[in-house]
Parts: sequence; C-alpha cells; structure tokens
Amino acid sequence: MSIKDEVLKRGMQMMSDPRVAKLMQNPQFMKVMMAAIQVPGKVNTFTNEQAKVLASALRLATAEDVKELQRSVKRVERQLAKLEDQIASRA
Repeated sequence: MSIKDEVLKRGMQMMSDPRVAKLMQNPQFMKVMMAAIQVPGKVNTFTNEQAKVLASALRLATAEDVKELQRSVKRVERQLAKLEDQIASRA
C-alpha cells in the first residue's frame, strides 16, 4: 500500500470521528488548515522566483533559458536544412 493510500485511508477514518467533524465546522480551524495547505506552494513559488533573481544577478543561465536556446538552435537548423535543399534543387 502506498503512502498516499494510507493517508487517504486514515483521513477517511478520522472524518468519521464526531470530534473531527465538529472541528471541521470551526471557521478558525478551517482558516488555519487552508493556510497550512497553501504553504508548500507558496514556498515553492518564492524559491523559484528567488532562484531566477539570483541567476539573473549572477548572469547564469536557468534551465528555462537553456530550453529556449535549444528551441532556437533547432529552429535555425531547420531553416538551414530548408535553404540547403533549395540550393541543391537549383543546382
């Protein structure tokens, strides 16, 4: 059984507990739970933004920059192949 399945199973068991049901009706508790659920996403976003800022300040290429450059090189290679075919067909 995977961790996810185990967590879901335990969560469902907890939801059947009347104490948990009462707690889930508390708006303050729900507000705290929603904030706790959003923390990993906010940390990830903040980390990515700061990494981009640092890479820019240090003049380093990011993975996104490298992918864009690879796309550009492939596009230029296709254009070159097309031009070579045109020249070969004229000769």
